[in-house]
Amino acid sequence: MDEQRGAGRRSSGSLERSVLEVLAGASVPLTVPEVRDALSADLAYTTVQTTLVRLHAKGVLARERHGRSFAYRPVETPEAAQVGTAARRMRKILDSGADRRGVLARFVADLSHEDEVLLANLLAATEPEEDRR
Repeated sequence: MDEQRGAGRRSSGSLERSVLEVLAGASVPLTVPEVRDALSADLAYTTVQTTLVRLHAKGVLARERHGRSFAYRPVETPEAAQVGTAARRMRKILDSGADRRGVLARFVADLSHEDEVLLANLLAATEPEEDRR
């Protein structure tokens, strides 16, 4: 699929990461032209606008009126956004109809001992009170 993109084009995930980095480094919300100018790539206004609108629709960005357009800012820190993205990907895989048990079993089998302990502690902490007795 990337071969069809051409030599100078990047994946939408790569552009989203770049946009998020620009916004995370800004002290104020940025408009589409401001984000476009901050990116080192030669991108069309509509490409940057579409990326910002998609990130807003995903709940990653908040937007506020800025004249006749919008200015965007991250809803969370970049680290929290990355955690949320990873969790959504995992949920999407689990909800895809694949072998849920197999996916989870493989995931757990590939965990380090430290991550196994962390996962067990997280699961124990989310159990309802009556189930812990």
